[in-house]
Amino acid sequence: MAKTDPVIIVIEDDPSIRRFLRTSLSTQGFNVFEAAGGKQAIVEVGVRKPDLLILDLGLPDMDGIEVIKTVRQWSAVPIIILSARSSEQQKIDALDAGADDYLTKPFGFGELLARIRVALRHANRPQEQSPNDVFVTANLKVDLLNRVVSVDEQEIHLTPIQYRLLTVLVKHAGKVMTHQQILKEVWGPSYQENAHYLRIYMSQLRQKLETDPTQPKFLLTESGVGYRLKVW
Repeated sequence: MAKTDPVIIVIEDDPSIRRFLRTSLSTQGFNVFEAAGGKQAIVEVGVRKPDLLILDLGLPDMDGIEVIKTVRQWSAVPIIILSARSSEQQKIDALDAGADDYLTKPFGFGELLARIRVALRHANRPQEQSPNDVFVTANLKVDLLNRVVSVDEQEIHLTPIQYRLLTVLVKHAGKVMTHQQILKEVWGPSYQENAHYLRIYMSQLRQKLETDPTQPKFLLTESGVGYRLKVW
């Protein structure tokens, strides 16, 4: 493996899934290491300095949520959850603890690979973005310096709150954001339970930005959890 190959640690107690992921990811140019439990995983993260973690929540020695919280004390490495836990609250708990994305088992390897690419792109951006940055995904362009939003090179007028919502999603592009996280950043901590605000403004954004608001291309819903701005 070349030193420039991205390093991924697969944290999973099922040896057959570990073997599948190691083989499949290695053929895609990733340098893959494994951990069968949470304690081993924390050590591996410290030693390997990985580019990304794939984490199962149901580990034999400690809960995956605790692994996330421990790693987040000293590392911003992207964490993708790959778990059989599928309830809305379990997904929210993992994302609020610091995970970047969440896939439930059974999963498609193609989708996992796409989300890995997005997470790595997001992690490789400068931590402090220049105000000159222009964000582009599909036919959407957001000029953060001039506060200009355009679709197919046509300027779109947004209200201040619509623009703030869009820029929060741009800031976290490619990552799943829970309803509570978005509400806190756009409206403030006292509005975290007012999910109807978010539904209304997201619908308005889709009407203005999506070609077909009923089949959104980049303002995606993560069912029961929140939203994700897809990066193409």
